[in-house]
Amino acid sequence: MSAETETPQATGSCCTPAGTCNDGASDVQAGAVTAVYQVKGMTCGHCEGAISEEVSGIEGVTSVKAVASTGLVTVTSRAPLAEDAVRAAVDEAGYELVGTAA
Repeated sequence: MSAETETPQATGSCCTPAGTCNDGASDVQAGAVTAVYQVKGMTCGHCEGAISEEVSGIEGVTSVKAVASTGLVTVTSRAPLAEDAVRAAVDEAGYELVGTAA
């Protein structure tokens, strides 16, 4: 008798099997603050990941979505963030924070 092995499917992952990432927009966070920043220098998915990793390290940040094609970085946090903290994280990733997006 042979047992068939099922490949477990990832649940709760931010990424789909096709490699696209969930931006967390469906995750409603009570009392959350969302800010959108313009970042200069992003050109690819690696750039998006580098910025997301650094900005995620800021105290209170709950989600980050960076989009290279638009240069926009959407940050959700428990409280408003100091722009200097976001600027330092973006600089650490190797990019330039232009400011908040209009």
